[in-house]
Amino acid sequence: MAFVVTAKWTAREGQEDVVEAALRKLAGPSRAEAGSILYQAHRDPDNPRVFFLYEQYRTKADYEAHGASAHFQEFGVGEAFPSLELRERGFYETWEI
Repeated sequence: MAFVVTAKWTAREGQEDVVEAALRKLAGPSRAEAGSILYQAHRDPDNPRVFFLYEQYRTKADYEAHGASAHFQEFGVGEAFPSLELRERGFYETWEI
């Protein structure tokens, strides 16, 4: 079972490039975290202000460690968040079918 996070970020008008740059800096270190299974950013082709993130972690604690990491604090909280109009998140767990 994995802990899954989905996030939809909507950039403020004119701040799309700031959010994209922050996500590009955040992706590599996030993927390198010991508890990270998958970290994938997406951008809406019809609305370039909208970004979608799909993340999988081994456990909820691994996700919490991601949120506390220096790279998330710098690039996510410090750079991207001030440029967001809206931030939505969903939390899930995988299961076998």
